[in-house]
Amino acid sequence: MTELVIRALTPSDAALFTTFEDNPFVGRAAFGHRYTSTADGGEYRPDWTWVALRDGKMVARAAWWGGPEDTEPVVLNWFDFADGEADAGAELLRRAPFDKEYELIAPAGWRDDPAVRAAVEERVVAATAAGMKPLVERYRYRWTPGCPLPERTGRLTYRPEPDDEVVLDVLRRVHSATLDAHARKAIEGPGGLEAAAREELEFFHWCPSPREWWRLAYTPDGEVAGIQVPAHNPSGPCVGFIGVVPEARGNGYGYDLLVECTRFLVEQGAEFVAGATDQGNAPMAAVFARAGYPVIQEWVHLA
Repeated sequence: MTELVIRALTPSDAALFTTFEDNPFVGRAAFGHRYTSTADGGEYRPDWTWVALRDGKMVARAAWWGGPEDTEPVVLNWFDFADGEADAGAELLRRAPFDKEYELIAPAGWRDDPAVRAAVEERVVAATAAGMKPLVERYRYRWTPGCPLPERTGRLTYRPEPDDEVVLDVLRRVHSATLDAHARKAIEGPGGLEAAAREELEFFHWCPSPREWWRLAYTPDGEVAGIQVPAHNPSGPCVGFIGVVPEARGNGYGYDLLVECTRFLVEQGAEFVAGATDQGNAPMAAVFARAGYPVIQEWVHLA
């Protein structure tokens, strides 16, 4: 078999990426996204986009994404390969100089459709062969005006908190007993709980939405119940974070926080609100369902 040529694209040949046939079942293209380079007004940088060529024909491709101000990629969110070229896809991931999480988009209930399930599993196998490990599967939600807009419960009060150290303290408390796989991964690392809290805070700052939107939630007796962060990420308005401190759990406050976050964003003019939670986080999944958020996708994360 002819040797693979694996390389990054350049601004002059970035259009090569779009000559590959998109998979109709999974990945960004299956959900209407298009690869466009930053030079053409898009969000992908050619030097963060790698291809595997055999006899001059592309047999695998991968695109890492980052925000406009990022100096390195944030995530791998576009990865596919031709039929019979899973090994080429794995080799592409091994040789590319990025060690970032892979987010694979699939339709809700993807295991129920054999063709979709095969497409997911082929990519998971290739990424695993490249050294990645499955981390978590997540539900992705999208509230729109066609969904019910839940009423505020009035049980909590919400106040902005300008001091990052106070916010960090609340995040430490929330993550001290968390079901979130990303937070637990950070906690298991060398930085422990502190690293998990600071990663969350860095994400809040990374979002282009105003710092003043963040809110701590308080019970009627003045105790902190949790935190909710309405946000905009580069794709639009989203539930940036919902967290209840351990001592306030068992009261259904997660629902209060999500309702407040949703209504705040709608009051700011949001025409949709995106959200997500780990499939293993049954309490938060139940909160999204109760608040009228439908599951629109499932994302498979490998790290």
